[in-house]
Amino acid sequence: MATGIFNSTYYGKDYRAGAALLRARRPYLVKNALTGLSLVAFTISVYAYTIRAVGQEEFADVKVPDAPAAPKQQEQK
Repeated sequence: MATGIFNSTYYGKDYRAGAALLRARRPYLVKNALTGLSLVAFTISVYAYTIRAVGQEEFADVKVPDAPAAPKQQEQK
């Protein structure tokens, strides 16, 4: 009994895309490739902007103490 992918006319017995699947995907190939490239470009540009913006921070407004604070000792009764 054939089940799952073997009932599909888009894939052969060797799990390769058949001619019908390639014909069905052909109109969307360029649009999908451009959409994928634009998503990758957007992601890289956001990452680069974030790294550049954080790299410019000097943290001059953060006060660093001279010595670590001594731990407070608890009074024992």
